[in-house]
Amino acid sequence: MRRLLLTGATLAMVGMTATAEDAPIVHDSEYYILKSQHAEQWQKDNAEVDAKIASFKEANGGKPPNILYILVDDIGFGDMGIPELNAVRGISTPNINKLSDEGLRMSRMYTEPSCTPTRVAFSTGRLPVRMGMGDTTVDIAGFGLPAEEVTLAELLKEEGYNTVHVGKWHMGDIAESWAMNQGFDWAGHPIHQQGQLTIYSDSAVKEQVSVGIKDFDDRFVLDEFFRPNPSAMVLGIEGTAGGPIREVHMEPGERWNAQKYDEMNQRYQDQTLEHMRDLAGKDEPFFLQYWPLIPLDNTREGRNGPESPNGGLYADKLQLLDKWVGDILAEMETLGIADNTIVVLMGDNGHFTKYSPQSGFTSMVFRGGKGATTEGGIRVDAFIRWPGMIGADTIANNIIHVSDLYTTLARMAGADGHIPRDRLVDGVDQTAALLIDETKGRRDHVIVYSIDSPKAIIKDHLKLNLPGPGQSPILADFFDVYRDTHEKYPVSTEVGAWGGKEFVRILERHMGRKQMYPDTPPAFGKPYEGIENLRPETQAAVEAFMLKRASVQQ
Repeated sequence: MRRLLLTGATLAMVGMTATAEDAPIVHDSEYYILKSQHAEQWQKDNAEVDAKIASFKEANGGKPPNILYILVDDIGFGDMGIPELNAVRGISTPNINKLSDEGLRMSRMYTEPSCTPTRVAFSTGRLPVRMGMGDTTVDIAGFGLPAEEVTLAELLKEEGYNTVHVGKWHMGDIAESWAMNQGFDWAGHPIHQQGQLTIYSDSAVKEQVSVGIKDFDDRFVLDEFFRPNPSAMVLGIEGTAGGPIREVHMEPGERWNAQKYDEMNQRYQDQTLEHMRDLAGKDEPFFLQYWPLIPLDNTREGRNGPESPNGGLYADKLQLLDKWVGDILAEMETLGIADNTIVVLMGDNGHFTKYSPQSGFTSMVFRGGKGATTEGGIRVDAFIRWPGMIGADTIANNIIHVSDLYTTLARMAGADGHIPRDRLVDGVDQTAALLIDETKGRRDHVIVYSIDSPKAIIKDHLKLNLPGPGQSPILADFFDVYRDTHEKYPVSTEVGAWGGKEFVRILERHMGRKQMYPDTPPAFGKPYEGIENLRPETQAAVEAFMLKRASVQQ
């Protein structure tokens, strides 16, 4: 099976480097079908985009824009940015609404169905299935994002950016996968996610959010390794690129609870503001990535902050997050960096509907939520503000996938020449759609995966749920997502007669492209290796994990 690699000896033979001018980015097959029809116009649009970015840099002292990227966990479409829908839900998000008014809403932003794959797609510009990162793990797992992946932070570092990550990460529990080892100068983040932090904590067990961990007579339990002990996992780490990495704010023998979770959230908000102040005072542009853990919060213990008419656990925390976003945006004004900073704020996937309605969230505009491949699982609120470059109070209704932000932000920063050319990159450059006109998008489809299996294909306003083995695509469920946002009414079979097969051909081309650029596994290793101050209980948890891993060899 032949795979074209434009690195190493291949490039040496032709005497060139892998830059945008001499080696184009490698995309999936549908990109080239569109390019064959629009290449001449794309070339003109590229020239207009280049002129606009060059004009910005000239007015900005020769520097590219700063980038602030805020990724909100498990938030469905319509809960932020629209006062009328705020009223329907009983939640108020005035600061995020103001951000929406000052920028552009990407109304057809598609993500992956859950946390990890969306974060991987944004960070690498590639579908997570391509490196085995399509699943979401809760506890110790021993794998993560491979070092060979080239993150957006690494691209921006090549262009002279200072880089900081604060908040949720969730792309592995092995050292090479952590943010400070993936392009960030400094990072502070939990290794795991809110399953461990809010659902399995002592407070959650006490409130019966989680059952079967330590809420019963355990005389008949033989396997002491079966139930997770969240307090024994590494809760949060901090460190610099190439420097020491330490667990913070946990002492040996200390238990994890709702109060500790609240303190962690406040710490990440405070650190975001602190790092923004520091970065704003430097000569270089910055990439500040803030991935808050709230609004996810599954217990009422220690609950404080704004209370909404809705009263749901997540709904109230969304109001707190909105206040925090407002504090960040106000600080940008105080620092004088608002006009030269791109701000992106978006959700990572739909609501965690398993906890509806007590969370305060249910499916609203679209059906389904986190983990689902329906529109409600993969359509999110998404806003971008770049004063003077992107029109205020505007909407883009072209299809954008979260992986496109990798390529698009790299282009805006002048770092697209550093995008690797030795692998397939799914993210396409949507700069023209954002800076010129929404009709100038370069994507008209999304292949929707659940872990490692394609489940649906979206093309224009049409969506096909892929048929199972041996099933005819003519009879597959086929939706018009403009007319049927809840995907309840499959369109008639005369449309399926042409559409079904055309959609299957998209999948066939996608799978054929994989023959040239095969999927690879994630990186595997020993969990938590490289952390200087592992607690004794954490060392015991790792030993138990390694024993279970070795059991398959017995």
